[in-house]
Amino acid sequence: MNPFSYTRADGVDTALEEKTEGTNYIGGGTNLIDLMKESVMHSQLLIDVNHLPFHTIEETESGGVRLGAMMTNAETAYHPLIEERYPLLAKAILSGASPQLRNMATNGGNLMQRTRCYYFYDTATPCNKREPGSGCSAINGYNRIHAILGTSFECIATHPSDMCVALAALDATVHVSGKGGDRSIAFTDFHRLPEMNPEKDNTLQPDELITEIELPSQGFSDHFTYIKIRDRQSYAFALVSVAAALDLEGDTVTDVRVALGGVAHKPWRDRGAESLLKGRKATPENFEQLAETILANAQGYGHNTFKIELAKRAIIRALSEALVNDHHA
Repeated sequence: MNPFSYTRADGVDTALEEKTEGTNYIGGGTNLIDLMKESVMHSQLLIDVNHLPFHTIEETESGGVRLGAMMTNAETAYHPLIEERYPLLAKAILSGASPQLRNMATNGGNLMQRTRCYYFYDTATPCNKREPGSGCSAINGYNRIHAILGTSFECIATHPSDMCVALAALDATVHVSGKGGDRSIAFTDFHRLPEMNPEKDNTLQPDELITEIELPSQGFSDHFTYIKIRDRQSYAFALVSVAAALDLEGDTVTDVRVALGGVAHKPWRDRGAESLLKGRKATPENFEQLAETILANAQGYGHNTFKIELAKRAIIRALSEALVNDHHA
């Protein structure tokens, strides 16, 4: 690990002023410190933002809920408002990492996680995400955990978060502060696909700081599920995960959300495919059609080709479980 300096920000303005090239904000540090230890990331200065005033979870005037960026994943998952109104989010958070990590990891930091691609962590191999222009070792290498949707010839890495998959399904909004002022980012626009610049994980400006995540009033607390398929039950990243939610009138679908994890550079949603199910009956046949549509453009790279069929079956299973799962029953 390279030497670095440390400072603790006592206010948002101070944090923004101190953020320059070669510096990083640090909350729980559960991913950043690992990357620094492995010499994957280098930081001249770490700016501790844990003491900034973003440690609350509270209702908004519009009927939604605001999640402070400095709240831990565990505090969020077990908060009464989240357990009652957004159980999909609680279930997704509790599917990720280990209890010890969830006790440390912050909500803002969860959004900033970097890929767990083997080659990204192996500094002896080419990786466009770690060193732009060096090449992608995964495309022709061992790529079992890699992406099947939204890939480019520059990168086939996946985003590792479970929490973010649920936030994408729920249409959350990310609020940030920067030297140019405050702004809001639709969650599905926050993370990027690799395209020509896989080193850019998200649409944040270099000086911007996540302050809170806003959930809309619709939490789909009646019919939802989160499925995570992985190699082992404990502390493993998803091969495929699905956040599924339904709003029903009788057996007719009035709204549906399907977000996938483990299959792309960002949590994956296909709103066009979702619209095909609206106004139709909640049947296995219609669920299968939705799954086929979402995976229509999927591409395997050899070791990970099995994910295409696995993702289809996971979507059908998730929607079927959401149909019969009534949180308030």
